Amino acid sequence: MESPKEKVKPIIVDAKLVARRQLTADVFEMVLESSAPFLFAPGQFISVLIPGAGPGGRDLRRAYSIASSPELMPTKNIFELCVKLVDGGPGTNYLNNIKIGESIKGHVPFGDFVYKTKAPRHAIFIATGTGIAPFRSMLLSKVYAENMPLTTKLIFGARDTNDLLYMDELVPLLSTDFVQTLSRPATSWPGFKGRVTDWLRENSTTLDWKHTEFYLCGNGAMIDEVKQILATHEVDKSHIHQEVYYKPKAGETHASQ
Repeated sequence: MESPKEKVKPIIVDAKLVARRQLTADVFEMVLESSAPFLFAPGQFISVLIPGAGPGGRDLRRAYSIASSPELMPTKNIFELCVKLVDGGPGTNYLNNIKIGESIKGHVPFGDFVYKTKAPRHAIFIATGTGIAPFRSMLLSKVYAENMPLTTKLIFGARDTNDLLYMDELVPLLSTDFVQTLSRPATSWPGFKGRVTDWLRENSTTLDWKHTEFYLCGNGAMIDEVKQILATHEVDKSHIHQEVYYKPKAGETHASQ
């Protein structure tokens, strides 16, 4: 098989659902067994075929970041997806109805949003919602373990504690370097209250802006606002890596995501 560092041509795979876990009220995890092993870099995605969901009954394709470490693939042909159920969303509703033992079809791997940082630089991962999926893949990967930055910080924005994802894995892994920001906590919250952008502004003097790689994934409005903050600190565009999951409609902000 090719080296993961080489450009890998996407292949078509059938993937059987072998396990499912409800992570929050509207986010679920799919554990899938691929019909054929494939290489992917942590951060890449699968383009899932949604049969008959397009105009005139045509098939659609929807992209979902792989949330698991690449090391699960060569040993078990296993990969995982983290999916948010969206009202009226053809892709998420299709995946939500897949039963254990049934299969989906997809093209994989795709995407340039991959881990690239090496010392002597820092890395800051900024995510909202299921945008945390590619960062989980990166942080659990051998690529990250063998190419660790000077420091790592993950800043994860959600509405409430019920919307936080993968706490059981990421809190022990990152400890105090894992910042959770809640925009609308329903009860008393001892952590940071506000959006990820609020945290960046309030903690601007603690960050080494010019020697850090910034990885942004999630709501498009969040990404645009973070990039404005990075521009004020003269962060070079080559040190900003992004994956947009959702572009808000007029009048919406990333606080609602």
